[in-house]
Amino acid sequence: MAIKMSKKAASIDMTAMCDVAFLLLTFFILTATAKIPEALPVDTPASTVQSKLPDSDLATITVGKGKVFFDLKGREVRKRTLELMGQKYGVAFTEDESSKFALMEGIGVPISNLKQLISMKTAERSKEGVQPGVPKDSLDNQLKEWIYNARIANIEVDDKELQFAIKGDAKEEYPSIKKVMDILQDQKINSFNLVTGLRAKDK
Repeated sequence: MAIKMSKKAASIDMTAMCDVAFLLLTFFILTATAKIPEALPVDTPASTVQSKLPDSDLATITVGKGKVFFDLKGREVRKRTLELMGQKYGVAFTEDESSKFALMEGIGVPISNLKQLISMKTAERSKEGVQPGVPKDSLDNQLKEWIYNARIANIEVDDKELQFAIKGDAKEEYPSIKKVMDILQDQKINSFNLVTGLRAKDK
């Protein structure tokens, strides 16, 4: 006589797997860095070149929608540049304002409006119309002064020449880009990077 064994549904303890999943999720959340929204987002032209921009000793000039924004790497370099710009235009920045400026992204306001921009929250700075761009006209060429003083600051802090990159919108008219190039070349800066987006190579 055959004895029938009762079949029971096998149960798997998922506790350990859930613990591991939550640990991994927590790790990725805590180590991830939030991307700060760009004050002037631009659609860069496509290119197959894959050369990487330097991580330090770099200033980026962004051109788009008729505006120009200036950005600089290195907290101490940014602080010293702000100090020099303050001396040039007679604007006194506090230590707190200098520290906040050192953590900011690119700026696109006249020096007279910079204190107000620094006091804003990050989300407010990126709103449409808040930053009209750095003045670059012949009568008030503040972009030229940012470039000049940033070069001095970089040599004082890092003892290196500052490199430059131009990040232009693909739809931007050429005269706007050329104006920035002319300002660089007036200061004998004839070598600079052009920021582009990567596209697939043609077959």
